[in-house]
Amino acid sequence: MSGALPNSLPRPAGELQALQRAWEPPVGWRRLSAVNNSQIGLYYLATALLFFVLAGVLALIMRTQLALPGSTLVAAGTYNQLFTMHGSVMMFLFAVPVVEAVAVWLLPNMLGARDLPFPRLSAYAFWAYAIGGLAFFITIFFGASPDGGWFMYPPLTGKDYSPGIGADWWLLGIGFIEISAIAGAIELIIGILFTRAPGMSLMKMPLFAWAVLVAALMVIFAFPALIAGTLLLELERAFDWPFFIAARGGDPLLWQHLFWFFGHPEVYIIFLPAAGMVTMMVPVMARTPLVGYRAIVWALAGVGVISFLLWMHHMFTAGLGPLALHVTSVASFAVAIPSGVQVFAWIATFWKGRVQMLAPSLFLLGFHFVFVLGGLTGVMLAVLPFDWQAHDSYFVVAHLHYVLVGGLVFPLFAGIYYWAPLYNGQRLSERVARWSFALMFGGFNLAFFPMHIAGLAGMPRRVYTYADGLGWTLWNLLSTAGAYLFALGVLLCLVDLVRTLMRPEREPGNPWNADSLEWLPQGDYGVRSIPQIEARAPLWHRPALVQEVVAGRHWLPGTVFGGRETLVTSPVDAQIRHLLRLPGDGWLPFIAAAGTAGFFLLLTLAWIVPAFISGAISLAAMLVWLWDSDRAPLRPMATIGDGVSVPTVARGRASHSWWATWTLLAVDASIFASFAFAHIHVSMALDVCPPPGASLPAGGLWPAGLLLGASALMVWARRCLGRERQGRLRLAVLLAMGAAIGAIALDLGVHLQGGLSPRADAWSATVAALVAWQCFHALVLLVMGGYVLARSWAGRLRVDACATLDNTALMWHGAVAQALAGMALVRWLPAWMGG
Repeated sequence: MSGALPNSLPRPAGELQALQRAWEPPVGWRRLSAVNNSQIGLYYLATALLFFVLAGVLALIMRTQLALPGSTLVAAGTYNQLFTMHGSVMMFLFAVPVVEAVAVWLLPNMLGARDLPFPRLSAYAFWAYAIGGLAFFITIFFGASPDGGWFMYPPLTGKDYSPGIGADWWLLGIGFIEISAIAGAIELIIGILFTRAPGMSLMKMPLFAWAVLVAALMVIFAFPALIAGTLLLELERAFDWPFFIAARGGDPLLWQHLFWFFGHPEVYIIFLPAAGMVTMMVPVMARTPLVGYRAIVWALAGVGVISFLLWMHHMFTAGLGPLALHVTSVASFAVAIPSGVQVFAWIATFWKGRVQMLAPSLFLLGFHFVFVLGGLTGVMLAVLPFDWQAHDSYFVVAHLHYVLVGGLVFPLFAGIYYWAPLYNGQRLSERVARWSFALMFGGFNLAFFPMHIAGLAGMPRRVYTYADGLGWTLWNLLSTAGAYLFALGVLLCLVDLVRTLMRPEREPGNPWNADSLEWLPQGDYGVRSIPQIEARAPLWHRPALVQEVVAGRHWLPGTVFGGRETLVTSPVDAQIRHLLRLPGDGWLPFIAAAGTAGFFLLLTLAWIVPAFISGAISLAAMLVWLWDSDRAPLRPMATIGDGVSVPTVARGRASHSWWATWTLLAVDASIFASFAFAHIHVSMALDVCPPPGASLPAGGLWPAGLLLGASALMVWARRCLGRERQGRLRLAVLLAMGAAIGAIALDLGVHLQGGLSPRADAWSATVAALVAWQCFHALVLLVMGGYVLARSWAGRLRVDACATLDNTALMWHGAVAQALAGMALVRWLPAWMGG
């Protein structure tokens, strides 16, 4: 910053103390009520690492079982539960949550913000994940765990072949945990786009933020497919709706399409944030600016887009047509290009600089070796004839672990050594780090490289034992020894981490001479003043920035209203828009998360009444926490620098919550699109559509007309608020509620009158699923409309506190659009197909 500082005058006495009081964290057992990212991020990380260790223990049991032929350590059924839980915990409870955890902890400080824009949402996402994940894991101790693999392919996971509740634990538990991941993704997207330090344009943003942004956007469009799939399979198991039963018109491949539309992008959702961590560490450890910043940004975006073309990569042997096979094969080759751009940029940066051979550098170099080898075997598996030979062999197991462990675990442990000083100023032991790296790197390659050979020798995956004399014994024995060495290396690092975190706190400083903002002196409130940014490497560009920020010479050096606050900036060029007042600590997110977890978990046990009571508690907690979130400002403007004042409230498109609602609508639309895909997929497989015994719904355009009227009424309600006509606003909302509910009820009645029978065939089941989704939205609109009315009657719905109505109207229009699309799809698809 070459001009005058935002605050050039000396700061008043007591300003820093007021800031510290506003952000003071709870102590003792009340720490569970914290919502600040500095606490929630650490809870997130600790929980994710716990699941990593637990999944690793399951892996060691499996490797011990496979060390020698004919082993009887565990029975076949137990082994199936072990490998299902290992894969599920690693993928759903460790890999995605740990990258979100790092982002929640680091990003606000890295972006120069005081916190993420929805702290209670972060806390809710964490507690939902922690409570649900632990409940899911302990099923292993009661023999109630799922045993169908982490991919849960029907028909083996249908009621006929999996009659217990193990599959239901997976479907409801994992599906619910994905909701937590989506909540975290929405928080991160809005935080990255709207709470960056002033001047930090998109092309000055840390590459870790770019990587998390792309990955979070991928979560928005990929995870809904899994949620839709789990809902369909659970409906089949609970109510005998035959979505995946071939004898009644269903198709098991439908599950694979939905699952892998989530599953293959998930690999990159895991890898991209880890690659962002690597990109942050490489230039610092090489002591030179990063090579190819813009190229890496485009590479991240390219990986995000191409990854959605790869879901059929896992279905090369499923009997797909030649066009689908060849398109997916080409995409599988193409995704290596943007990934390679990042790798070459890292190598060039190392080559250009003078590498400090310290712990982070060792793990970064190990990551390069392991991940590149995994990428090469991935290119091999993109070759159709080779994939047909290696599919479902241990070669694929080896490839998967080289990509995931190389692409996530080694960067994560590099990050542990690199960012641990931010906690208490203490660095982990370099001596222990070298032993840990040697054991992890050597043990990993000893464990998984022989699996390539065993796979090429014919060893199939998912077997709990094997006969002697097949030529697999040596490779399995080496793999088991390597797994134990790798586990020992992990244990060394984690023990040293705990020891270091328990040491006395001291000023972290900047031990690596890093270039990014998280190394500014931080308190519970983040930075003392929010810096003005003018370069990609702000600490290298302006060494005096540290002293200026600590002295309160930049933006918002104190607290305007005595509470927690941060700045909202524009999404592209990070110009200051308004002051954002943030909520303090409280128990509501914890209660809401526990209630949500209880709803899904109690449903699994078929305890219907307690489940709905738990769900009602969760909904009530959410409504209470939202009640104070849309507050009228104490005054319209706030001074954040010398002679600079900004608005204290934003409306419509200027509001970050408005964009968060759009993001939620994208999730909602993606779930609907998955249901629509299921209907189209089943319909296209029919000789006659609708199938014999089923019929199209009769009825005219009344439901559509009522739905359009409901949207129009919400537009009128917004205009009534602008004119301060509360009575007319309430009338408009009541009429909109009646029109929406009436339209959905009328459409449901038409289907029931036409004899809709979801159990009869898969086509009818997909129609019922679309109608049920509309009914669910009718209930959501009923709750949201009632909430708007309550705020109006309480005098809290005002022109300067209208986010509730704005966001409700958006959800209203989205629900109406989905209902219209669903009605059109059911009625017009058979005509389009010539049925």
